[in-house]
Formats: sequence, structure tokens, C-alpha cells
Amino acid sequence: AATVNAFDVAVRGFGAFPTPTRPRVIWAGTAPAPAFVALCLAVDRTLAALGCPAEPRPFAPHVTLGRVREPRRDPALAAALEEAAARAFGTLTVGRVSLMRSDLSPRGARYTELRGWPLPPA
Repeated sequence: AATVNAFDVAVRGFGAFPTPTRPRVIWAGTAPAPAFVALCLAVDRTLAALGCPAEPRPFAPHVTLGRVREPRRDPALAAALEEAAARAFGTLTVGRVSLMRSDLSPRGARYTELRGWPLPPA
């Protein structure tokens, strides 16, 4: 991460993983800024050198807004997500990288920051 300076990304649109019609995660999208892509590639290269397998899914920069406890078809939610798919929300400054631990339980995921590193100023 030390090779990437802090950067701004545009936050635009809502979406859901795996699909808007059966969401498990609700997110706001971020533009794939060149610095964001460079940061992702640098992390992937470093993890590969440590023996961690590469993520097979394509990089999808986003801000997780929430998780759905009981995923089911919800046409009203799908319509709202589609309506806001192109809505602009402003910019977000990425000035820090965190190593997170995710503990899954029946009550939901708990996230704990194990360590954080500031990105050099732009």
C-alpha cells in the first residue's frame, strides 16, 4: 500500500450482491479509479507472494451499506435499487488501508480491524 497515494473516488449508485432481486449485500458503487485498481493489484501481488490464492472474482469496488439477514425476492427493493443505480452521492477519500477479520455468526458478521496503514498524501 505504500506505493499508492491517498485518492478520491466517486460514489455512485446502489446495487446488491449477488443480484438486486435476491440481495444478500446492499452496496453503493465506487468508480474504479486508477489508484484504486493499483492498490488492489499491489495487495493481490503481495498476498500471492505469501502463498494466498488469488481472488477469482473481478475487482468490484464498493462501499457495503448493509447485509440482508433473510434473503428473499423483494420486488420493491429491487425497483428501488434500480431507480438509484445511477444516482451520484459525492466523493470519498481513501486515505487508509485496513486488514480486517470477519467473524461470521448466526447474528451476522462482526468485523475487527487487525491493523491499519495510512496511505501517503496525494
